[in-house]
Amino acid sequence: MIVDDQEMIREGLRTIIGAHPDLQVAAVAGDGLEALKLLESTAVDVVLMDIRMPGIDGVEATRRIRATRSSAQVRICVLTTFDNDENVLRALKAGADGFLSKGAGPTELTAGILDIAGGGSALSPTALSAVVTHVAEDNSVPDDPQALKLFAALTAREREVVEAIVTGLDNQQIAEAMFVSPFTVKTHANRAMSKVGARDRAQLVSMAVRAGMRP
Repeated sequence: MIVDDQEMIREGLRTIIGAHPDLQVAAVAGDGLEALKLLESTAVDVVLMDIRMPGIDGVEATRRIRATRSSAQVRICVLTTFDNDENVLRALKAGADGFLSKGAGPTELTAGILDIAGGGSALSPTALSAVVTHVAEDNSVPDDPQALKLFAALTAREREVVEAIVTGLDNQQIAEAMFVSPFTVKTHANRAMSKVGARDRAQLVSMAVRAGMRP
């Protein structure tokens, strides 16, 4: 489902998503309230949610969806031009599963949707940087012994990938630096998340910072 108050944006997203063989637009809404109503009668796997809209904004719409539907039932990706620290954190705290900029190209956009649909957590570099900055500022206390213990169980390669994620690099950038494929990077990241009990990359970054991995 595409949720955006600008018709040009909605139609552009519909064209990009509709052109991908593994994606289909199930519904389109012009604001958060319309999206909530459509969800009552439409089967949707992923919601692309704008933040700034009339009526209720995307953060409040996300919060209301999460009040009745878990991430296992519907995934939410916030899509906006306003990818600053406050909006990223508000959206993630409301229950968003990912955060992509409207400036993302078609390939990054569709890859992010598929990642979220598959249980991942797409975060644009700006969004990830916001999470890192917030956690680092919020956790100026000594390292968390429990986090240190959890991350000690990672292999050297998994730890290397996590450290790169904390600096704000995406899978492609990490792959190029490590001379491996993006799929290999994603595999290491997923294994690291599983070992430390992180539900997504945002939580992985938060836990990693507490384990002393600061950018």
